[in-house]
Amino acid sequence: MNSTFSKFKYLIAIALIISSLNSCSSDDDNEGSLESGPNTDSRWITVAGARMGENPGDGNGGTLIYSVSKEEAINPDVSIAPFENGFIAPSNRTARLQSSEDGSTIFNISYAGDTGGNYSKYTVGGGQNFTPTGSEISIAPYVGTAPRWVKLFDGDQTGAAVYVSNENEFDVNGDYTRTDATIGVVTLDLQNSLINNFQEHSVALSAQEEAAGYYISRIDMPVLNDAGDKLYIGARLSKLNPATAESDSGYAVLGSKTIVLDYPSLLNPSVISSTIGHGNTNGYRSINAFLYNGSVYQANQSDPEGSHILKIDSNNQYDNSYDFNLDDALGINDAYILAWRPAGNGKAVIAYRHSGSLEGAAGAQGFFALADLNARTAQKIDAIPYHEDFYLFQYQGFVVDGTDVYVTQAPVGQNGNIYVIDTESGAVTKGAELVNVEGSHFIGTF
Repeated sequence: MNSTFSKFKYLIAIALIISSLNSCSSDDDNEGSLESGPNTDSRWITVAGARMGENPGDGNGGTLIYSVSKEEAINPDVSIAPFENGFIAPSNRTARLQSSEDGSTIFNISYAGDTGGNYSKYTVGGGQNFTPTGSEISIAPYVGTAPRWVKLFDGDQTGAAVYVSNENEFDVNGDYTRTDATIGVVTLDLQNSLINNFQEHSVALSAQEEAAGYYISRIDMPVLNDAGDKLYIGARLSKLNPATAESDSGYAVLGSKTIVLDYPSLLNPSVISSTIGHGNTNGYRSINAFLYNGSVYQANQSDPEGSHILKIDSNNQYDNSYDFNLDDALGINDAYILAWRPAGNGKAVIAYRHSGSLEGAAGAQGFFALADLNARTAQKIDAIPYHEDFYLFQYQGFVVDGTDVYVTQAPVGQNGNIYVIDTESGAVTKGAELVNVEGSHFIGTF
């Protein structure tokens, strides 16, 4: 291990971690809620890096992971070099990783290529030691070889993957009428590597919206409601010109929408709409919606007024009295939430860009903010250093440990550090050094 800790201290830390993990209570006590409670004595922190393919920051060269103890993660004298000695997470491109709530297990579904759609899980053992556990299963027959999936917040029991396919429809005269959106949803037993359920549905917008050429073009980021009887799926809308059936641009952006299904049956699809936020709710690489205090809080993207945090209440409808606009909260323009994660206290760390972001080697510069879901306030975290090449568009993982949130900071192709944000006090601790290689970047902690 590349660390200034002595081998003796390292072995002692490992012994303490194993003891702590073996004595943990069941995750079932926290089903349906965000990670909360006091900081554990120790846990694994897994750092993930995306290697460059052809262009800096594209992440298409594969994903490498490396784990350290929490004590090492918060120590700035420790160096972590996953690109040199990390474990290669199976995936043709950037792996879609998830971790157990206690950090002891990594879940992976390979993205694209010959192994695309293969589910596997690993016991975290420190350093590059990730031991395969359980059996593998392919979800490619249900949702293809490049599935979009997340782990539901049900005590590490279930994963959900989704897809959508589109087909234009025409009347007997050959005139465009609508674009059909057929969605597929599969739920996966993460513990036993079994398919729980699979359903397909044609999901319609309103007749007026469809006649104007709007349709659901992408879906992602399923999340369970508090009652555990509804599954919410984020959606992106696109539009065709009804006169030509060709792609349209410059159109009015509709209110943010979410698909709602009964759970666990995955039946009875419906679509709900927000009057507060406009734009997409499907997110990208990181979980985009979370359960907190009985409601689901969901980020939106590509909102003409800047990204919002939206709220879906226990009645399974948007709360249109809850108006949390990141532009207003931060005093910026065109805020775009790239990834985010709340702790159990309702404070959240948000990765974002905005119109003032510099254009770096891989895209627009990213920043972190600390937000309060209850007060609907946010402030930029100035204690984390920023650089024009600090690229967060592909950011995936945040570790939540009590009220602390662990993030990675490193410009594309440059070294950086882990930073730990105490969401209660706002204090920021600079942790272990992250050793980078040319063109590559870090995509989070797990």
